[in-house]
Amino acid sequence: MLSKLGMNSGTLNRLGLLAKIAATLAVAALALGSSANLYAADTFKGQKIYATNCAICHGQAGRSVMPGAPNLNRGEGVMKPDFTLLAAIRSGKNAMPAFQGILTDRDIMDVIAYVRTLH
Repeated sequence: MLSKLGMNSGTLNRLGLLAKIAATLAVAALALGSSANLYAADTFKGQKIYATNCAICHGQAGRSVMPGAPNLNRGEGVMKPDFTLLAAIRSGKNAMPAFQGILTDRDIMDVIAYVRTLH
C-alpha cells in the first residue's frame, strides 16, 4: 500500500516526526497567545473574598470552625497545584458549595494565594 503512494517506512516516520513537531509548535503558540492573561495573584483581594465566602466555615485565620473543613492555616490541602485547587473550588466538595459562576477564576486564584499566606 505504501509503495502505491510512493512512500516507504522512512518517509512515514519523517511525516510522523513532522506532525509531532507541528503539534508541539501549535501548543507553544497557544500558550504564548494566552500569556497576556497571566497575572500575579492579589492576596489583598483574596483576603476580602475569603472573608466574604470562606471564613464562615474555614475561619478568619484559616482555623476550621466547621467539622470536616480543612484547617487551612496548617496547610491542609493547600499545597496542591493551583489548577487542582481551582477545580475543587469551582466544583465544591461535601458541604462546600461550588463557586463556579459565583467567583471568577481570577478571584479563586487570589483566594488560593491568600490562603497560602495563612500558615
